[in-house]
Amino acid sequence: MNTEFSSTDMGNIRIANEVIEIIAGLAATEVVGVAGMSGGVAGGIAELLGRKNLSKGVKVEVGQKQCAVDVSIVADYGVRIPEVAGEIQDNVKRAIESMTGLEVIEVNVHVLGVTFNKPVVEEVIKDEELQQPPNHRVL
Repeated sequence: MNTEFSSTDMGNIRIANEVIEIIAGLAATEVVGVAGMSGGVAGGIAELLGRKNLSKGVKVEVGQKQCAVDVSIVADYGVRIPEVAGEIQDNVKRAIESMTGLEVIEVNVHVLGVTFNKPVVEEVIKDEELQQPPNHRVL
């Protein structure tokens, strides 16, 4: 669905809702502490989506001059989720308003999961292996 934002002597300016969703998704993933976007809960498991599907974790309601955004994310383990969510709200609002001229009246952040960094887990395993004595036999 396209929303008509303005008419000029040259014609109409229309921006598709999907464009606004992609802007919001990109702005959300720029925030440190966001592991990725989440497409929702299907079968009890949140699907972690890559950059190709940024609009899947975003819903927008667009009017003539205003919009509301819902962003679903997966957070990195160990981050302060309220702070990350606040940064997402600020970044999404700033990006949409500067790129489209729409007033963003609300940005709702839904944290649907937490993920662990793989390298940290691998480092812990390596550290445990180093602490164990070698398995030598004396004959």
